[in-house]
Amino acid sequence: MMIGLIPAAGMATRLGALPCSKELLPVGAFTTPNGSRPRPVITYLLAQWQLAGIERALIVVRPGKWDILNYLGDGTAFGPRLGYLIVHEPYGAAYTLAAALPFIQGQTVVLGLPDVILEPANVYATLVAHHTTRQPDLTLGLFPCPNPQTADMVALDTDGRHVTAIEIKPTHTDLRWTWMAAIWSPAVTGILNEVVADDRAARRRGEERPELHIGVVFQTAIVRGLNIEGVIFPHGQALDIGTPMGWEQACRLMGA
Repeated sequence: MMIGLIPAAGMATRLGALPCSKELLPVGAFTTPNGSRPRPVITYLLAQWQLAGIERALIVVRPGKWDILNYLGDGTAFGPRLGYLIVHEPYGAAYTLAAALPFIQGQTVVLGLPDVILEPANVYATLVAHHTTRQPDLTLGLFPCPNPQTADMVALDTDGRHVTAIEIKPTHTDLRWTWMAAIWSPAVTGILNEVVADDRAARRRGEERPELHIGVVFQTAIVRGLNIEGVIFPHGQALDIGTPMGWEQACRLMGA
């Protein structure tokens, strides 16, 4: 069984004041018998999962983002059946995912970024097929990245498949690909638990720590010797609506 996991606890500070949660910002439109309707960005991810056969998912939110629950409900109108969790530790996306630890132990986890629109529409179907067939510990969906300084850049072995390193927002790099989707085995869930527990202990000791990125968890998995494989979408695109420029670009492309 695969279970989807969506981190949706961010503050969206780069977008400024918003009338709703970032995950519900309209991008493009639904086509209905009664005409076009605004389409929230998170529904693109849910449509990908429906196509890939992901039947259930957890969304992790912070207090106050109740509009996500109100709009999506139990998820039946959009694909996977949805459940919700609340995170109370504002220390980065890895902490958001760790809120789901009691519910994902022993399961294959499909990670989705709710503010990113992936093309083509079968990205997750492709990743599910790869992960099921080859059974690595972690499968990453890789996309071209024009701005490496803002992303997790992925280094590959000479075979172009095995991931050898994750560089988080490098100042200078020759790497071409960034990960924008992931599927992992219970072994990676165990590493998520350890990495967050260690970071939490350091904060309790009074140490100054940066936000804990998901890429740190993946890099730790690489160092531990887990099998990490990348699936490249060389002509795909990952539209991140987390900035005003990104949202404008996504609206223009998806509207067209």
